[in-house]
Amino acid sequence: MNQLKQEVTNPRTTVLTGMRQTGKTTLMRQIFNLIESSNKLFLDLENPLNQKIFEEENYDNIIHNLREFNIHIDKKCYIFLDEIQLLPESARIIKYLYDHYKIKFFVTGSSSFYLKNLFPDSLAGRKTIYELYPLDFEEFLVFKQVVKSTTDNFINKARKKTKVAYELYKKHYEEYLKYGGFPGVVVEPDMKRKQKILQDIFTSYFEKDVKKIADFKDIRKLRDTILLLANRVGSKIEITKIASEIGISRDTVYSYLSFLENTYFIYLLKPFSRNIDGEVKGANKVYFCDAGLLNQLVKFPEGVIFENTVFTNLRKYGKVNYYQKYKGPEVDFILNEKIAFEVKTVGNIGDIKQLSKIIKNLRLKDYYLIIKEYFDHPKAILATDL
Repeated sequence: MNQLKQEVTNPRTTVLTGMRQTGKTTLMRQIFNLIESSNKLFLDLENPLNQKIFEEENYDNIIHNLREFNIHIDKKCYIFLDEIQLLPESARIIKYLYDHYKIKFFVTGSSSFYLKNLFPDSLAGRKTIYELYPLDFEEFLVFKQVVKSTTDNFINKARKKTKVAYELYKKHYEEYLKYGGFPGVVVEPDMKRKQKILQDIFTSYFEKDVKKIADFKDIRKLRDTILLLANRVGSKIEITKIASEIGISRDTVYSYLSFLENTYFIYLLKPFSRNIDGEVKGANKVYFCDAGLLNQLVKFPEGVIFENTVFTNLRKYGKVNYYQKYKGPEVDFILNEKIAFEVKTVGNIGDIKQLSKIIKNLRLKDYYLIIKEYFDHPKAILATDL
């Protein structure tokens, strides 16, 4: 939020993108309300009448349309456009108005898939992009109005954990594992309503992102691919096997994966390599954007949901890979090519000793066990502290 506040004085177009229902519109309205100037306008482009403002062959005529909303172009003004992907020619319109008038644009779009098509290189140097994801556990607690001290230092996370703090946040973490981090789900107190909101998010994704944007001949095959991937969370995906099971070509599988990743629905985790013989190359692991959404698709063992949740929380610290040597040891996650993490619901000394041996061969700087249940060891980090 603090970064977005600073965008008010930045002349470049500010773009918020991400999975549906991650709070883009809410954030934009908060920024809109913070701007003291009355020379501002918020437009929801799902309303066809708002789209009509920009449907001019001569872009200068858009200025006349804006004047109907008491927007004065002779001084700095602020235009907020929600759901920019619904506005045809949006990049050209924004570029022209940016170059010729004192207009600061804030826009939202539902995925990077839209942005790659709607915001080409013509807007290079004229835009700043922010990506929004479902809440991590730290943010989840903020939305729950629960106070918790935090640190980005993994050494302190491991050494300063306490049983008292673990018991204090354990119940919240169990809810987070079950229902995930979509803001609307988090703040909803009724458990049945939480389920309904999650179902609506998945339905909305299919109705608005898949049907309206993707050019797929049979979206039932995409649906089946999603369900198949859900059953492979935390595992390497084999393109040929997926193609065979779904009854589609390898190229179609690749196009599905690209679409799902670029609309923030899944993450494809690449292997870590230092060119060691026997390294598995090219096989990506799959994770989903949110535990709550994942729980709507398949009933999972606790460990699978936990690993997916650890990944979505770990990725905020930087680049994440996994490591697996052919018929050899595996490391769940490697962060920024420096720190190894193994994920266990219950930790033990044996896991830590094995991880210590592996990282020596990989020339990594540090290692930790990420655990769900309390385990008092200086190399163990509680998931509630991640």
